Amino acid sequence: MAIPDSLNKNLTLPVICAPMFIVSNPEMVIAQCKSGVIGSFPALNARPQEVLDEWLTRITTELAADPNAAPFAVNQIVHPSTGRLEHDMALCVKHQVPLIITSLAAPTAIVPHVHGYGGKVFHDVISVRHAEKALEAGVDGLILVCAGAGGHAGTLSPFALVGEIRKFYNGPIALSGAISSGSAILAAQAMGADFAYMGTRFIATQEANAVDPYKQAILDSAAVDVVYTPYFTGVHGNYLKKSIVASGLDPANLPERDKSAMNFGGATAAKAWKDIWGAGQGVGTIDNVVPVSELVARLKTEYQSAKTALCCNQF
Repeated sequence: MAIPDSLNKNLTLPVICAPMFIVSNPEMVIAQCKSGVIGSFPALNARPQEVLDEWLTRITTELAADPNAAPFAVNQIVHPSTGRLEHDMALCVKHQVPLIITSLAAPTAIVPHVHGYGGKVFHDVISVRHAEKALEAGVDGLILVCAGAGGHAGTLSPFALVGEIRKFYNGPIALSGAISSGSAILAAQAMGADFAYMGTRFIATQEANAVDPYKQAILDSAAVDVVYTPYFTGVHGNYLKKSIVASGLDPANLPERDKSAMNFGGATAAKAWKDIWGAGQGVGTIDNVVPVSELVARLKTEYQSAKTALCCNQF
């Protein structure tokens, strides 16, 4: 297991910040990278699509000016409903984005373009079958989206999924699912991952493009307040019960939807994510809204303390 050299630049924690629809913006990405973790955003957050060039220009320029900044990533949803994948990937190639995070379909057509300029591709997976397909497509790393992760997530325990994938794959793994503290980052490494993949904890930061009621709902919620449903996009995901109720829906009686209803990038999808707030089961340990730099500093302290405590405990 090893973090690729191109992604290990200036990392102070083994963390990739998950790209969150609507929430992740240039301000947050830049703050994350300058704090020593890999920041990211979904390409679809730049609306209209012409704005993506502006975002990438700003991010690459500001990070290039800081010799201590970590790399950044852009998430590409490989699904026909986005309607702009070719356009967005052309801009990522133009700006030579260090890491492309792909979701929802094997990125077979994307990998050669990213490798052409020396970039890396990590792919979201929720099962061994998905992992095998991604590796066949030539990806450089896997993101294991396990039970309890915010937004689109799987149902497998990280102990199960990491263990099964490590039986045949020794490349980079990022682990997602209710990771919201420095000790949880260390636990992800101990389990066999190279990175912790953290999203929900960064919603409760000053830079996040989330309305104040969303951030407050994060602080007020616990794991029991997270609802797992395919209703909003056609793919199962975790959402805050409070936002579902506020939209006039009954969280206990949401109709089933299958993948034929998938919609990513259209007006309907954007409205769903604006009104229905994604969150992982780690919300119960989040108790304040702070700047990204302060959060990462706290995570570093927690991580080191957990490592020291673990090393001092002899069994």
